[in-house]
Amino acid sequence: MGKGTRRVAIVGAGMVGSACAYSMINQSICDEIMIIDRTYDKAVAQALDLSHCMEFASTRTKVSAGTLEECGDMDVVILTAGRNPQGMESRLELLEESKKITGDIVNRIMAGGFDGVFVVAANPVDIITYLVREVSGLPRSRVIGTGTSIDSSRLKTLLSDVFSIDPRSVQGYALGEHGDSQFVAWSHVTIGGKPILQILSEHKERFKEVDLEAIERRTKDAGWEIFTRKGNTQFGIGNALAYITRSILNDEHKIIAVSAILDGEYGQRDLCIGVPAIVGKGGIQEVLELNLAEEEERKFLKSCSVIKENIAKLVETA
Repeated sequence: MGKGTRRVAIVGAGMVGSACAYSMINQSICDEIMIIDRTYDKAVAQALDLSHCMEFASTRTKVSAGTLEECGDMDVVILTAGRNPQGMESRLELLEESKKITGDIVNRIMAGGFDGVFVVAANPVDIITYLVREVSGLPRSRVIGTGTSIDSSRLKTLLSDVFSIDPRSVQGYALGEHGDSQFVAWSHVTIGGKPILQILSEHKERFKEVDLEAIERRTKDAGWEIFTRKGNTQFGIGNALAYITRSILNDEHKIIAVSAILDGEYGQRDLCIGVPAIVGKGGIQEVLELNLAEEEERKFLKSCSVIKENIAKLVETA
């Protein structure tokens, strides 16, 4: 990886997989993209449609349709396959069906000799990422979930509106489960390098209408708002996948709030959860341990317990 042709396979030619491929093409992230779907004709159609972007892109990306068994020489395999929630189903209610789909996909990919990095977006992403590691047998560094990367981006966007600044001037993370038990680590949110809690304290009158609890709630619920209005999310998560993949292929060492398998960090083991990590060549190079405030620590432990409970369900039904 990092030399020669950079190859990426995207499993799932639906909204998320297509948005991811489109983002990677427009950002010139890799040299080849292979689209895989259970309906081969759909994969072919998406590959053709995406290949027609090349006249207008800055560089050429070869796009083709393929099969799971052809992933052996891929640097990164992105897993988006799965169904959307129905009605008011939570992400966790997708677990049993996602388990069956993901297990079959990963077994077939590994049988083809894959030895790269998995990037997972299928929900519930924390538990499915853990499953991918268990089924694949790859080192934990080479199995990454999108985790709270998209939630952290939503947080920055919300704060950029409140403070009238570019979201890229905001630093901070939503942590924990990519789901109902996630939370914002306000003690580590900064704007232009200055802690947001200090800003609010020093400018109480100017920012008296700022409600951090409401912002945290909107961050958590943003995906559901989009889903209930149009039936899916695609562009934000598609770009998050592209962003993570770019950091892997280019060895960028970006710090991203991904779903990482912990082995002692934060005092936790044998679970996968959204935390900041350095992402580069070979996947996760280091999990960063934040010094959380007491209330944040409580919320983190609660989120861990939710994820562990659902990981246990995987074992029970294995």
